[in-house]
Amino acid sequence: DNKQYVMEVAVPGLKKEQVNMSIDKDGYLTLSIENKNEQKDENKKEHYLRREFSYTSYRQSYALPDNVNADKIEANVADGVLKVVLPKVEKKEEKEDVKHIEVK
Repeated sequence: DNKQYVMEVAVPGLKKEQVNMSIDKDGYLTLSIENKNEQKDENKKEHYLRREFSYTSYRQSYALPDNVNADKIEANVADGVLKVVLPKVEKKEEKEDVKHIEVK
């Protein structure tokens, strides 16, 4: 809309601690998601141990438009969706190239 951009990313089952966002000096927004999972099944009576590991990683960079206020970007995770709000910079009154002076 006129005041902001909104970006939504599907992140089912992830928590906010697993999401990392940053903006580099060139104006790119980088989104990183890491999900580590370990399952352990042990039965001492039958003498076995089973461990399963899974690791998922996602990283994507997005070029931000010039009119985004990088200091006021907000993000939150709810119901499996990461919502990033990118507020636009308020337009300043542009100066005219030529200033007319009234002769009295």
